[in-house]
Amino acid sequence: MPKQLRNLFILITGLFFYAWGEPIYVFIMIASTLIDYFAGLVIYKFGGNKTTRKLALIVSVVMNLSLLGFFKYSNFIVENINNIFHTSFGAPTTLLPIGISFFTFQSMSYTIDLYRGNIEVQKNPITFAAFVTLFPQIVAGPIVRYEDVAAELKERHLDLDTIWHGILRFCAGIGKKVLIANNIGTLWDSVKVMDINTVPVATAWLGIAAYTLQIYFDFSGYSDMAIGLGEMLGFHFPENFNYPYMSKSISEFWRRWHMTLSEWFKSYVYFPLGGSRKGFGRTIFNTAVVWLLTGIWHGASWNFITWGVMYGILIIIEKLVITLLKKKNKEYILDKIPGFIKHIYAMLLVMLGWVLFDTKDLPTAFSYMKRMFSFGSTFADEHTVYFLMNFGLLFVIAIIGCTSLVKNLAQKFTAKVPSCSHVLSVVYMIVIMLIATSYLVDASYNPFLYFNF
Repeated sequence: MPKQLRNLFILITGLFFYAWGEPIYVFIMIASTLIDYFAGLVIYKFGGNKTTRKLALIVSVVMNLSLLGFFKYSNFIVENINNIFHTSFGAPTTLLPIGISFFTFQSMSYTIDLYRGNIEVQKNPITFAAFVTLFPQIVAGPIVRYEDVAAELKERHLDLDTIWHGILRFCAGIGKKVLIANNIGTLWDSVKVMDINTVPVATAWLGIAAYTLQIYFDFSGYSDMAIGLGEMLGFHFPENFNYPYMSKSISEFWRRWHMTLSEWFKSYVYFPLGGSRKGFGRTIFNTAVVWLLTGIWHGASWNFITWGVMYGILIIIEKLVITLLKKKNKEYILDKIPGFIKHIYAMLLVMLGWVLFDTKDLPTAFSYMKRMFSFGSTFADEHTVYFLMNFGLLFVIAIIGCTSLVKNLAQKFTAKVPSCSHVLSVVYMIVIMLIATSYLVDASYNPFLYFNF
């Protein structure tokens, strides 16, 4: 495409891509785009009028959050009103527009950053709309803020090396998603439909371990595909995952998991509230607010709210312990704890969090957790053996894939034998794409977990 038509082409194809899955709700995305585009023009035009600029920002934020609130949370609110007051109001909406949490946050970041003076206004409506409808990341992470791609929306350089790197990254992502996440996810689905009161302890642990791996390879795989497709188009999206299951604390886990969401809340909620600059008590409050909102962002249910509150409490406890040790000059105590103990601590809590994340309600979640620790009951049965026989090798591959081991070995090999590594890259790409495509053609089980958010 000629350079002057590339953004128009991205806009048209992005709208077509989204409308293929959401033929009606594509207008919700268009509405969000128009709101923020015109709000941005007002903020720019009335640069010296603080009241008008602030009003335009408020309109942008309120309208975006209203769209998100209506489609994502109105049913949940009505359901709870009915339960509390014994009323019978009908559900306002039945469908959730795919990726609404992502594209509203991305679009809204533009007006906030423009108001702050961090970016320049985008006067071209096609260019701005191309940013919102950029199809690789329109329905899931990473959350790309306007400042991340502002320069590349104006001018982007493409060469064979960049495109080749994008292809390899895409292949890695589709391999994670189709070959690992989809296959290991069937184990969790099998365990979920069992009677929780009779599930053996080992089977309960295998089930949630499978989901722990499924959600990582599903979402990080999609992020890899988005980043790879972006590179093929000349865009460099921010990284979204950094081997989170290697973490040794909950705070570290959230510095590595869904990093663009954490950065979004840090930039637009935590820091505006004062961050850690207004004393320890205010830091605790600000942390609690961020994690409550993080839980709400993920979904309209008490499970997600409890999940967010749980992480908020854990991170606050870690902050309290570190602060207390610093006051007593005993920070060295944390260094003396063996790394594998800290890793087990982090992963145990993360897995319990995933139980909350993917069970239908709180009673079911707590019953499942109780079963995980019911060591006086049946430990294993024939189902446990069946799962181990059928998924044992996949577990080993997935666990290794959660670490940086393969990446480190590949980098060392590439440095020593660069010519051979290029040939192996071609073979790797062809094999992954052929196998993944075969699975997609034949398989009936192909969920995208983050389509729900």
